[in-house]
Amino acid sequence: MINALQKNRSEKYHKILKSAGAVFAELGFHKATISQIAARAGVADGTLYLYFKNKDDILYQFISFKTEQIFKKMHIAVESGKTAEDKLRFLIRCHLEEFQNDKNMAVIFQSEARYFRDLESQIKDISKMYLDLLSEIIEQGQIEGSMRQDLFVGLVKRFILGAVEGVISTWVSADGRYDLVSMADPLVDLYLTGLRG
Repeated sequence: MINALQKNRSEKYHKILKSAGAVFAELGFHKATISQIAARAGVADGTLYLYFKNKDDILYQFISFKTEQIFKKMHIAVESGKTAEDKLRFLIRCHLEEFQNDKNMAVIFQSEARYFRDLESQIKDISKMYLDLLSEIIEQGQIEGSMRQDLFVGLVKRFILGAVEGVISTWVSADGRYDLVSMADPLVDLYLTGLRG
């Protein structure tokens, strides 16, 4: 059996994951087949079973791999900011950039992953990591005095996450026809100044 270290280093493993992302995004998880993923990756069907238990496992590992990549970049982005406002801007911009740069991933996260019971705990874990990042930023903003003290942090961070997901979902529905990253600053401005004139 292939150990985890070899699997993670395997070019074939990553090629299969990338191919699976393209097939899932194009056809949807339920219509996609192991044969289509293997063909896209340029490997025999049986080769997939050296790395994955089944199609569900491919989706699970695709989401895990992408999540790990994105959160590394998000942490670097947040750490590069000094003020809470900078950190929030960098986080949102990084989030939108990552999804714009990998449209297949955006489609899978928005259209596929949310509707699988088996992935519920994985999606909750991803949301929790993101909400924890937001909590730190909001608390820093409250200490700095740049964010209101009287707001319930739990409500604020869910508002931010919901708005970002909504913007990505709209972009996916529009088939990525505009610059998603251009929405980052207007979103943060809306969070920080609200709707009042």
